[in-house]
Amino acid sequence: MKRPWPDLAVLDLLVAVSEQGGVGAAARTVGMAQPNATRALNRLEDQLGLTLVRRGRTGSTLTEEGTVVVDWARQVLTAADQLIIGTEALHARHRTELSVAASMTVAEHLLPAWLAELRRREPESRVSVAVHNSEDVFDEVRAGRCPIGFVESPRIPRGVQSLTVAHDRLVVVVASDHRWARRRRPLTVTELAATPLVVREQGSGTRSTLDAALHGHDPVPPTLELSSNAAVRAGVASGAGPAVLSVLAVHSALRSGELRAVPVEGLDLHRRMRAVWLPPNRPGGAADALVRIAQQLGSHQH
Repeated sequence: MKRPWPDLAVLDLLVAVSEQGGVGAAARTVGMAQPNATRALNRLEDQLGLTLVRRGRTGSTLTEEGTVVVDWARQVLTAADQLIIGTEALHARHRTELSVAASMTVAEHLLPAWLAELRRREPESRVSVAVHNSEDVFDEVRAGRCPIGFVESPRIPRGVQSLTVAHDRLVVVVASDHRWARRRRPLTVTELAATPLVVREQGSGTRSTLDAALHGHDPVPPTLELSSNAAVRAGVASGAGPAVLSVLAVHSALRSGELRAVPVEGLDLHRRMRAVWLPPNRPGGAADALVRIAQQLGSHQH
């Protein structure tokens, strides 16, 4: 017998609980009355047979199972967004179309605002986005499949031109009950290098930045290697170990107290977000407009 599918609206609500740190704030974010939101979450828990939200007098937090389900829910909602965007494209093939490749951190946390502003300025534009790690973005651009790409890798390969559009910073994060969460003094680079970390896969900009920062400090092998920021974040929250992630990727988890940031003395984890394209000239039209928007919004990021 086919199992019933969860409603997309309640998955959106669950993700909002993770980001807002409570059911009331999440309900306001998605435009739902709080009593209806509570009932919807209860139905979802009954449907899945899991406790997803831990209710308390001071608010609501996700359980470990809830944290994992939120990451899966984000993937389902992203696929639903792609379905809507794709069907819109089928109805509007005569309109301007632009293919963009973006690394995961850019795609998750910066690109949506850039695309919304592009849509506001150029309502006829239609954009398709391919999400990869940074090395695969370079491959997409070099192969000519995407005229423009966005990466956070510290290294730009030969044969590709680039322009800085925004700045970012990586941060060491641990679960709230990790011993480092109670630490009063900063970590040393040597301590970080000697600790098995939960890391992104080889080829990601986040991993490349971390590897470059720890170069020469003889880092030990990672305890886990995962293919998304969300998976790394969930691994840290579940106690798998510390990680080094973009502040963009852990902002809501730090605000809710799910994760704690740990300062490291003498380690530069700042990086640049770049637009990349094939020489000699940057693509015009919607691609050029998108790069300019990224620069403008990126300059106000901090």
